[in-house]
Amino acid sequence: MRGNILAFALGVGCLQLQETLPALSLAAGLLVGGALLLLCCGRWQHALGRTVTAIACAMLGLAWAALLAGQRLLDQLPAEWEGRDVQVVGVIAALPHAFERGERCEFDVEAVETPGARLPRRIMLSWYHGWREDEWRDAPRIRPAERWRFTVRLKRPHGNANPHGFDYEAWLFERGLRATGYVRPRAEAQRLDDFVLRPAYVIERWRDRIRSSFFEVLPDAAYVGILAALAIGDEQAIPAAQWRLFRLTGVTHLMSISGLHVTMVAALFAGLVGWLWRRSERLMLFLPAPKAAIAAGWCTAFGYSLLAGFAVPAQRTVYMLSVVALALWSGRNLGASRSMLLALLAVLLLDPWAVLAPGFWLSFAAVGLLFFVGTARLGASRGWRALLANWGATQWAVTLGTLPLLLLMFQQFSLVSPLANALAIPLVSFMITPLALLFAVFPWPPLLYFDHWLLSGLMGFLEWLAVWPVWEQPAPPLAATLVAMLGVIWLLLPRGFPARWLGLCLLLPALLWPAARPSVGDTWVDVLDVGQGLAVVVRTAEHNLLYDAGPLYSAESDAGQRIIVPYLRAHGVRQIDALVVTHRDTDHSGGVLAVQEALPIARTLSSVAELPGEPCFAGQAWEWDGVRFTILHPSATDYEHRAAKTNHMSCVLRIENAFGSVLLTSDIEARDEQALLDRAAARLRSDVLLVPHHGSGTSSTPDFISAVGARAAIIPVGYRNRYQHPRPDVVERYSGSRVWRTDRDGAVRIDLTSELALSSYRAAYRRYWHGQ
Repeated sequence: MRGNILAFALGVGCLQLQETLPALSLAAGLLVGGALLLLCCGRWQHALGRTVTAIACAMLGLAWAALLAGQRLLDQLPAEWEGRDVQVVGVIAALPHAFERGERCEFDVEAVETPGARLPRRIMLSWYHGWREDEWRDAPRIRPAERWRFTVRLKRPHGNANPHGFDYEAWLFERGLRATGYVRPRAEAQRLDDFVLRPAYVIERWRDRIRSSFFEVLPDAAYVGILAALAIGDEQAIPAAQWRLFRLTGVTHLMSISGLHVTMVAALFAGLVGWLWRRSERLMLFLPAPKAAIAAGWCTAFGYSLLAGFAVPAQRTVYMLSVVALALWSGRNLGASRSMLLALLAVLLLDPWAVLAPGFWLSFAAVGLLFFVGTARLGASRGWRALLANWGATQWAVTLGTLPLLLLMFQQFSLVSPLANALAIPLVSFMITPLALLFAVFPWPPLLYFDHWLLSGLMGFLEWLAVWPVWEQPAPPLAATLVAMLGVIWLLLPRGFPARWLGLCLLLPALLWPAARPSVGDTWVDVLDVGQGLAVVVRTAEHNLLYDAGPLYSAESDAGQRIIVPYLRAHGVRQIDALVVTHRDTDHSGGVLAVQEALPIARTLSSVAELPGEPCFAGQAWEWDGVRFTILHPSATDYEHRAAKTNHMSCVLRIENAFGSVLLTSDIEARDEQALLDRAAARLRSDVLLVPHHGSGTSSTPDFISAVGARAAIIPVGYRNRYQHPRPDVVERYSGSRVWRTDRDGAVRIDLTSELALSSYRAAYRRYWHGQ
């Protein structure tokens, strides 16, 4: 059975790596063929029979995932209805989340009133309430279970595509959100019904009321958002600064409802019910206490998951606990491995996209390690010393066991994580979270006051620990990670097993994997996909340059923290030798602060007077590792008079080595292009051109394009941006070059090595849900 379930999981995982889905006839054939093979050969006990059975299960896994994916792909927004106004009637399907001057929610479409329009069943909507304070305060508030008539403008799911970046399109696809968009601000929005009676909507309205009660009792408390998140799964209520503290101390998993929370709360309630049940002879005769405890624990886990919005991590935990509960209720001892694999099968049958989530792997790895260590310590002596030793062994196992996966997925690990979790796990799981849930059911304010006091003490302890460094390194390859996992198992073998130290040797490649760097004289230029903005990373043999820091997305989110810093960390960049901030516009400078906080910066060049560093001006030049860097614009005299637009002060950088050249132009416009032609026409010629001002109609004059003569042109642009960049007539001017676009191609890599070569991330990492 174990091998068959693993083969089924392998088939599911294989499907999620495909660029396109297999044809419906092929998927149906695999499903029928796998079922027939399983029926014919499932009882064979010899090696050939087991092999054929495993192949059949893999076929079933691939076919099952393909059929479900194909069904979900049918529910899509037609391309011709992107960016068009559509009037819809539907229900606010989940807890809305506030952002700067707006709200975001999931919306179930019930009726499309625009003739000819066809929309997916569930979409993600943002409702912007204007920029003036009176507009913000007087705007209507939306609540779950309300029926509204909106005029919306939608687009297909689209996210930034960068190496080691978050796949937003996969996240939307797994949750069945098949379009995103916004409510048209000037169109009438009409609330049709205050409450739509459906079970899912009732739960969401209940969650909304509970969230309101938390903020009514503690309106100005520093950590009330954490308590709300622990009770109802509203992670948006936690400020970015607190998330950063959790990452530094390695307790992020505790501050959102995960499998650990659900399991601990269920175990706590099961133990309480079992203890009380044994006090009644009549109840004991009606149902044995162990079975009553199992039923109470499962009901608690299910209810807590519903209260948390039945998010994907909580769903996985409920499926796992359901398998374990059924086995215990029936009196069968399935064993740890069978219980885990049956839970894995249940998860993949209901959610074959779970394998795309880092939490899926981390949760199963953590549970498996706990089973592994717990089995090894069966029969150990009892007493407080034994309990303390078991707790220490558990912390050691989880910390060490998840290390390879954390390095692969996030490229960092908190060195104080074991100490932080040793206090945080029992405190959050057995006191803070149960008290928050108790207040959700019985809203007595002193409960919340005391809970917040406990949490404040924990946060003070975490702030004390946060000053310690975090282990950061380049992302190890998958092979090194698998070897490290083998090393973890070897290290955690029972005491007395010979040569356990060899496990540490197997861990070393993942811990010490060196970052890839170009050779002396070569350079790599990466134009990142940051949406409507610009960020370019340039690496030579021993130096790093960042050209612009991407856009500011909101008051608490920018390209620096979301894209640039994770990208640099994954590629082993520990220092920026030169930061060039071309001009003031927030689509180019929005992520500067996050980059400055994350990495030391040796030199800053900028046309922004408020930034520390030195101004950029034509004539500045330097050489790193055989690669030449030259600033071509603005001129020093441009700083003497104030430009009408900040675009005119954009720093233009030319990069050149023996194999080619790249011209980075930021947001220069026609007059700046003419100034460059007048001042340095001969120095403009380059093999690759970063198209000025995202392909705007104010730039890319024919004379400038001709003077550069680029073989390739890269347009950094956001998908269906409100500026309608790039302009079709501007793109047509680059007909003599191969045009790359970050909205279509994702991050673009320029290799100036033995020969000039360009590649895109979406071409190398295309999946069947991308663009769908």
